[in-house]
Amino acid sequence: MQQSAVPELAHTHTRPIHWVATATAVAGVVALSSILQPDPATAAQAAGPGPATGSSAPAATAPAATAPDPTGVDFPIDCGPVKALVVKKATGDLDGDHTPETVVVVHCDAPMGTPPDGVYVLTRTTGTKTPRVVATLVDPKDRITVQALTVSDGTVNADMVGYSSDSVPSCCPDVKSSAAWQWKDGTFVRSTPADTQSV
Repeated sequence: MQQSAVPELAHTHTRPIHWVATATAVAGVVALSSILQPDPATAAQAAGPGPATGSSAPAATAPAATAPDPTGVDFPIDCGPVKALVVKKATGDLDGDHTPETVVVVHCDAPMGTPPDGVYVLTRTTGTKTPRVVATLVDPKDRITVQALTVSDGTVNADMVGYSSDSVPSCCPDVKSSAAWQWKDGTFVRSTPADTQSV
């Protein structure tokens, strides 16, 4: 038999002791890797050129909430056989919850004369499509006509005309006034400037 030029290597003939040693080494590597885990991955990148990342990056802006639409709302105004008309509206966040409310001026679609206005605050209820009336700022029984309506900095402002007495005909209001409403302690508080005057 011819001898090989390369000396015989000891590990080319496996023995049980080799398998035990290999299994022990693999078990040791697995155990060590379970102890030495890398830090959890984060979304932050290393500092470098370009926009800031990580916690200093601006948060995504949520879409702005839409103000309630008065279409289809059942207003607390008795118009008999004619329908109620929304003649003015203004929107804004009145209670500081970052969700806009809608303030509307409504009167009956009367064929003649000057129908009195009602001023109502609408809000959207979660899970419903139609907004609801949460406050009456001017009742139609007060015989008021709203000439201008605005919402600014959480305040409802209205310029109005009305009547000095019940004997004044509804065609001809003779008193001009302004009013403002703000949400305080769970209710709308009205303030009336001292510039009420005769028309």
